[in-house]
Amino acid sequence: MSAALLNRLNPAVSSAIRLWSCRAPVIDHRSAAHNHRRPPSVRLYSGLMESGAPLFRQLFESESSTYTYLLADTDTREAVLIDPVLETVDRDLKLINELGLKLIVACNTHCHADHITGTGLLKKKVFGLKSCISKHSGAAADIQLSEGDRITFGKHCLMVRETPGHTDGCVTYVTGDQSMAFTGDALLIRGCGRTDFQQGCPKRLYESVHKKIFTLPGHCFIYPAHDYKGQTVSTVDEEKKFNPRLTKTLDEFVNIMNNLNLPKPKKIDISVPANLVCGLHDI
Repeated sequence: MSAALLNRLNPAVSSAIRLWSCRAPVIDHRSAAHNHRRPPSVRLYSGLMESGAPLFRQLFESESSTYTYLLADTDTREAVLIDPVLETVDRDLKLINELGLKLIVACNTHCHADHITGTGLLKKKVFGLKSCISKHSGAAADIQLSEGDRITFGKHCLMVRETPGHTDGCVTYVTGDQSMAFTGDALLIRGCGRTDFQQGCPKRLYESVHKKIFTLPGHCFIYPAHDYKGQTVSTVDEEKKFNPRLTKTLDEFVNIMNNLNLPKPKKIDISVPANLVCGLHDI
């Protein structure tokens, strides 16, 4: 695509095309260590990928408005799944099998309060699958993650950035080339996760986003754990300019978060206890 044509495109589109034309770095070692039910729906998205970039799919679970993300190395076929949901495990495995992938790690961005993770059921169905979550989450998993850890799949990796505030155990997974960040509930599109339960703290959340996410390259894509308005992706630059909460001062942000007066998630009394244990086995 010519430079002249790129310059005529919307800046975000232009940035996306340039981004996906970059190869990811080679990584050669692993880290140690509602009451009325609606049928789950599927949405698949992928970027404009050149040879060598990871395969990427974005999937959606409609009851909790949760995004699940699949990334894989196109050569080794090793794959990771971020924030799987119990009700859509069979859907996810069907896609993984259709694409000829080998799922090796199931990752959670935090201990969820609005749905039960699919990690336990996935471990029952996929031999050798490892689970991972922050060591500060209080939840069981094969791999307890800390700042700076990496999750390797083929020549690609996800780097761990601790982003507490919504909960103590929130992490953001960043691809090795810093082209994509999976921010969980810490940073949403034009919003952020609530801070009124599960050790939530508005000051910590504000600092986490500004120090660990807003310091990423401006063109880095933001992929959150949820969206309730049909939005699918943002960028660091967009959220730094347009996020109505996180563009405020710290004091203004704390005041906003302390006065949201939101109802409890409907499934919190079921989801949290289940999610504390099912990283090691099916519930």
